[in-house]
Amino acid sequence: MIQWFKSGFSARRSRQGLWGVPLVIAVALVVILSLGTDQFATRENLFNLIAQAMPLLIAAVGQLFVILVGGLDLSVGSVISFSTAILSLDGPAIVLIPVVFLLAALVGLINGLVITRLNVHPIIATLAMQYVLLGITRILRPVSGGTVPDVVIAAVQGSVLGVPLPLFWGLIAVGLAAKILYGSRFGLHLFGIGGGIAAGMEDAASTYGIRVSRNIVLAYVACALFAALAGVFLAGRIVSGDPNVGLLFELDAITAAAIGGTQLSGGVGSLHGTVLGAIVLALLANGMNLANVSPFIQTAIKGGLLLAIVGLQSRKKMGL
Repeated sequence: MIQWFKSGFSARRSRQGLWGVPLVIAVALVVILSLGTDQFATRENLFNLIAQAMPLLIAAVGQLFVILVGGLDLSVGSVISFSTAILSLDGPAIVLIPVVFLLAALVGLINGLVITRLNVHPIIATLAMQYVLLGITRILRPVSGGTVPDVVIAAVQGSVLGVPLPLFWGLIAVGLAAKILYGSRFGLHLFGIGGGIAAGMEDAASTYGIRVSRNIVLAYVACALFAALAGVFLAGRIVSGDPNVGLLFELDAITAAAIGGTQLSGGVGSLHGTVLGAIVLALLANGMNLANVSPFIQTAIKGGLLLAIVGLQSRKKMGL
């Protein structure tokens, strides 16, 4: 246990990254915000903080899958908005909810196939998908509105025995991701593929019998499915469909993973580090909101933070 904790502060021979750093930052932010404002530690603000953090946490967990194989998914935000638009259509929940996840899986499948079969760079492929989905979403829901199924709203809002329901969403998402990443051969293969790509040996994993292309495609499918889950959560929270609700979620998700010690070159990262990175971003946003910092300034800070983190990461080759 002690050795595992120490590994979070040392990049040597670790596939988990420096996840101890965001842990220290998160604790420091809690102390600073608790002492700096009376509003932070209130029950209302803490419930609001959890609700704000959950969609980012879920999206960041999905983004982790593709980053581990040296990729990025810039269509995450559009998948989130698209999911809320689908759920806000006038239809039964038993139809709309499965459709959301089926379409998200299709988006991830297309992203993965374009990248692996057509050799299109992940940034270009997913950026194109971002625009395609954004256009479709604005056709379905030009402005915020519509009616979200009651079952989705009930699953997001409120609490059980004093525990806010959004917390259960995060626990389910993290538990599912942990099972996939650390309890399956697929998860092991993702680390192996990313490690080879980061070292400049793209074919290293295939020499060990790993089906590289198939696993990369599945990583993008997983990312899209987690983004859809975040979209379902947001639809229940805002009680409508919104073509803009997913705006810049891809930046936040990538930043959360990077803060958590995940190397954007692939092969190095951890689920707990990504969760801590999402918590750090949520605490920063909550603190800045309490301080009435402009949303535009907050976005600029996030962009600068991502640039600084990536710049500090060691890379053996140019690029991500």
